[in-house]
Amino acid sequence: MRPPDERAGDGDVEVRFLHPFQARKAYRCPGCDQEIPPGMGHVVAVPRLAPEDRRHWHRPCWDHRGTRRPTRRR
Repeated sequence: MRPPDERAGDGDVEVRFLHPFQARKAYRCPGCDQEIPPGMGHVVAVPRLAPEDRRHWHRPCWDHRGTRRPTRRR
């Protein structure tokens, strides 16, 4: 398991791991542009300087974020 704090290229990011029982809403993963359904454990990446820009990721997408490109631009 990774440490709770990581560098994500843009600056400091706090990484949180949500257990399935904590995941109560659906989110869109920026790594694969697929839905993370309620009840699925996943990763929340929170930029320290802009916490309102937090993103919810599938765990495999987060683990491979350095080797793949985003699927769409916003």
